[in-house]
Amino acid sequence: MAGFSQLARADLRDGALSALNKELIALAIGVASRCDACVGFHVKALIRLGVIREQLMETLAICEYMGGGPTLMYAAEAVRAYEEFLEAGAKVTA
Repeated sequence: MAGFSQLARADLRDGALSALNKELIALAIGVASRCDACVGFHVKALIRLGVIREQLMETLAICEYMGGGPTLMYAAEAVRAYEEFLEAGAKVTA
C-alpha cells in the first residue's frame, strides 16, 4: 500500500495535465470500472481541488457515452457522493 500511495502522489501532481484533470480521469476510470471506493475517494479529492459541478458533469457525460447504461448508474453515484460531500463540507487529504 505504501508503494501504491507513493505512485499515486507522484502521478497525480500537476504536470502537462493539472492535478484536477488527472483526478477527473481517475474518477472516470473508477466509474467505468464500477469501483465504489474509487468513486468516493476521487470525488473527495476533486472537491479538495476545487472541482466545479460542470466539470464533474461533463466528465461523467463522457463516461456515460463510452460505457452505456451500467456506467450511467455509477455516474449517478458519483453525483450523489459529490452532493453529500459538499453538504458535509468534506475536507480530505487524498
